[in-house]
Amino acid sequence: MANTLRRPRRTRSADDPPADTGTGVGTGLLLLMSAATGLAVAGNYVAQPLLEVIGRELGLSTVTAGLVVTAAQVGYALGLILVLPLGDLLERRGLAVGLLVATAGFLLVAGAAPNGAVLLAGTLLTALTSVAAQVLVPFAVALAEPERRGRVVGTVMTGLLLGGLLARTASGALAELSGWRTVYWVDAVLVLAVALLLWRRLPRLRTGVNAAYPALLASTLALFRHEPVLRWRAGIGALSMASFNVLWTAVAFLLAGPGYGWSEAAIGLFGLVGVAGALTTPFAGRLADRGLVQAVSGTGTAMLAVSWIAIGAGGGSLGWLLGGTLVLNVAQYAVLNGNQNVIYALRPEIRNRLNSAFMTAFFAGGAAGSALAAVVWASAGWTGVSVLGGTLAAGTFALWALERAAARSARSARGPADARSER
Repeated sequence: MANTLRRPRRTRSADDPPADTGTGVGTGLLLLMSAATGLAVAGNYVAQPLLEVIGRELGLSTVTAGLVVTAAQVGYALGLILVLPLGDLLERRGLAVGLLVATAGFLLVAGAAPNGAVLLAGTLLTALTSVAAQVLVPFAVALAEPERRGRVVGTVMTGLLLGGLLARTASGALAELSGWRTVYWVDAVLVLAVALLLWRRLPRLRTGVNAAYPALLASTLALFRHEPVLRWRAGIGALSMASFNVLWTAVAFLLAGPGYGWSEAAIGLFGLVGVAGALTTPFAGRLADRGLVQAVSGTGTAMLAVSWIAIGAGGGSLGWLLGGTLVLNVAQYAVLNGNQNVIYALRPEIRNRLNSAFMTAFFAGGAAGSALAAVVWASAGWTGVSVLGGTLAAGTFALWALERAAARSARSARGPADARSER
């Protein structure tokens, strides 16, 4: 066991010390970075309440329309593994702003799509470059004082999460007013505007890493082999995101169906249920700063599993659906915050690559959840969706429990001093 936990020998070209300034990040800049992350990822979620109307206009089947959500998750996962490691190689301000400008361009392509193929391609490329959001998270951490990093992560991640949630609400309202294409075009303008503001406000920041791009990618993938904690947390994150996306992909079909018969705007408003959950993220960050990361993670995974009991009853009851969705969102954000605080503490000098490895697994799980949700909805309806989501959530809790058991065993093997070192 001790051998599996041993740190790999570091190579200077890949793991030079980072530009962790710790000089502090002002409230205004922090809020701007938070808003930028939200707008960057919004384009990955705007289609979720619009799947029915997009499918009708472009002549897509239910399963193919669901692939729009899957394309966003796949594109984001590809961006995390192929683009995000560049944050340890290139100057971070230029990288973040360049990616945001590209995101705006691809949003325009998606909004002008004449058919499903172009929409899927535009969605995938938008998601690929929207990993600018994940460049900004470790950027903010590098600027923050060490004792405030949990709260900084919580604040920036709140913006990222609210971006996804409010995108669903805004897209439904905009689509009803002026069509679904307007949704993409408005987001493109907002992303471009925030990119210009960040160019003016962000400091230049380099990590000092001197490595070729292929070596950088190889070192990112090697982290899964060398960091057992990363493997555990990536698995927890992948399962939790899969469960989360099962709900948010299938609920649009449920609410648009004969049981509810909601309009696009009403379906978009349903996304506001998740806002309350996202607003708890800074609170989870403060708990993490107090050394309660495992309590945050354990409580979150348990709540995630329990939430599906209410969600399952929501097929015929709006009250159960609302309550279960709220609990699921609170739980998911607690799990994500706990995971990120654990990951960022592993090896601060390669935070971007750790974030890349973790988030790739996270969104790969999300892509699988979205794809499965569309297929299961078409064949087994809401009952099948609820069984799928609940099973994935239960697996998340089980994996967290196994991780804690493995960690306790490892600490006991190393000695009593280590056994007392973690709460």
